Amino acid sequence: MKRKAVFLDRDGVINVDHGYVYRPEDFEFIDGVFDTCRHFHQLGYLLIVITNQSGIARGMYTEQDFQALNHWMQEKFAEEGAPITHVYHCPHHPKFGTEAERGCQCRKPMPGMIQAAIAEYDLDPEQCAMVGDKRGDMEAATAAGLGRKFLVTSGQSLSPADRNTADGVWQSLKEAHQAICD
Repeated sequence: MKRKAVFLDRDGVINVDHGYVYRPEDFEFIDGVFDTCRHFHQLGYLLIVITNQSGIARGMYTEQDFQALNHWMQEKFAEEGAPITHVYHCPHHPKFGTEAERGCQCRKPMPGMIQAAIAEYDLDPEQCAMVGDKRGDMEAATAAGLGRKFLVTSGQSLSPADRNTADGVWQSLKEAHQAICD
């Protein structure tokens, strides 16, 4: 039997997007994220983070810095009873790196990270949901065939065109979770 997952963007969904966060001391969890993710986990959803991390390509922080933060974040989620199954990231940027890196298939809005998770964890895309804070998150979810897609505003404004890419728009993950669980 195929499994289901909630795909979560990181910055703006799990934590306040302060821009290029790579140190625990700068990482601020959004209110309600643990309770919401614990509930998803209890309902049988895998929690999978997919995040663009162009700060690596820009030289703002290293892959090791990013992995250290992931380890810390995943420990916090596990302590809260909401284990993150996997964190996929794209370290590329369209203007930096080799030609292959600039044209990668993993950087959202491309669906590469989601497709990798679907294959690795034997997921049923129709039973999966994406929660993001940008249009590119919704475009990646659509391209991967996910059943539901939700935007959270997390304090930012979204255009009507951005909002139209989602099945629902909520203030935060905490507010979106009821729609995902229905």
